[in-house]
Amino acid sequence: MKLNIGVNFFVACGMILMSTGCTNLSENLYDKVAADEYGKTEKEINSIVGAAYASLRGGGFTGGSGMAFSEYVYFISALSSDEAVLPARNHGADWYDGGRYVELKRHQWGTNNTCINGAWSYAYNIISTVNQIISQVGDSSLDEETKDKIFAELRATRAFAYYRLIDWFGNVPIIKDYKDLSLPTNSSRAEVFKFIEDELKEVIPILPETGYGKMTQNAGNCLLARLYLNSEVFTGTPRWNDCLDACLKIKGELEPDYFTNFLTENQVSKEIIFAIPYDHKMGTSGNFLHWALTHEEQCWAISPTGNFYGGGNSMVAQPGLYAQFDENDVRRGTMLIGDQIDLRTGTVIDADPQTPGLQPLCFTDEISDILDAGACEGVHWNKYEMLDGEDWERDHDLVVMRYAEVLLMEAECYVRLNQPENARPLIEQIRTRAHINTPALIDLTLIENELKKEFIFEDHRRTDMIRFGSFFTGTWWEKETVTPDYRGIFPIPQQELDKNNNLKQNPGY
Repeated sequence: MKLNIGVNFFVACGMILMSTGCTNLSENLYDKVAADEYGKTEKEINSIVGAAYASLRGGGFTGGSGMAFSEYVYFISALSSDEAVLPARNHGADWYDGGRYVELKRHQWGTNNTCINGAWSYAYNIISTVNQIISQVGDSSLDEETKDKIFAELRATRAFAYYRLIDWFGNVPIIKDYKDLSLPTNSSRAEVFKFIEDELKEVIPILPETGYGKMTQNAGNCLLARLYLNSEVFTGTPRWNDCLDACLKIKGELEPDYFTNFLTENQVSKEIIFAIPYDHKMGTSGNFLHWALTHEEQCWAISPTGNFYGGGNSMVAQPGLYAQFDENDVRRGTMLIGDQIDLRTGTVIDADPQTPGLQPLCFTDEISDILDAGACEGVHWNKYEMLDGEDWERDHDLVVMRYAEVLLMEAECYVRLNQPENARPLIEQIRTRAHINTPALIDLTLIENELKKEFIFEDHRRTDMIRFGSFFTGTWWEKETVTPDYRGIFPIPQQELDKNNNLKQNPGY
């Protein structure tokens, strides 16, 4: 959490640029400041781009659109991989929601899945916000050098949204002009790739070198490296050397303690390259996933007074995931299994306080039925710190990029280029911190497994599985058949096709 205040101000023409800030903003309020007098200092520039950064949160819980980053945006990646499952509970009364989560787990989603609709809306809301600010700043009387600095952060943020779209949907419209009201058409996945690449290569030299929660040069290069890492999937042409080149431009270090990255005050981490900041006291919204992850009675394992807002009892680890971690691997601590102890009494919590002693709150690695799971079935998540007194909206910043990813991208590229000896010292850094040894054989199987464990519950797994092919060929709990290639991207939501007859549906759907 690193957030000071939201900012409102107007350019000379009277158009509102933003309504809420994002990261490390000034505590001054700017109202009706003439454009030729505003945007001269770093704080003023931060306030102008603040709305773009704020749009990365996606907004609060709506119960319908699911645009919050930690809601359906996250669900489509986690649930469609071998990482997580959201079973219906209470005889289907809780979390069935028309079968949208079961469809994702079984790779049976259609064109009206609400989670997929939310992800599309999330990305295009960012793009629309960025385009509006670019338009307004472009029309202002700010000098060109100042405009270029502002445009660089905005275009990098828009490139992030397009990276999500190329990964999720492949063939999507490229929209750059806020004033163009014509109905857009799809661009090919290769065209979207080229757009992202060109944008990043042009703006990275102009991006700030430092800044928490900002699109810095490190963040721009990390996003570019991600793009190149998945180039073979996105375009049919591998770009391993280009990925390496981008990684080698990134400055960073690992935190000695893995969990420093996931503290409530995780802005202290030197490893984080880019995060989405939250501070519910300043009105941020969209970081309520950890409410949904906890069992209602789990509050007594976190607060001796029960002062912890949780109880969704929703998404859990896929059965068998916990057992894949070495017992000495510190990253195993990202999951909760077994008895949950009451801080008041030192005894096991009752899952149902109305029937004391009959059902202990003991999380298991078994789920009997995805359509009717027991209240304690499923290994729960424990990655981000949970504290006494936390509210619905949590204050830890959501980690988007950290330096461990850079090391593992480099390692993967070296292995794919038949240079495993260069990958070894990079893998060793990751595994030494995790308190486990590095095996003699460094191959792609090791790399994929290391990615799974290092970035568990960090919105990486689906993308990695597609790149390694296991998304299609692998079978896992509740996915019992090979997945056809066309499901490597999601369908364009039917609601978007209904609004725009220039859009074409992705092949296979």
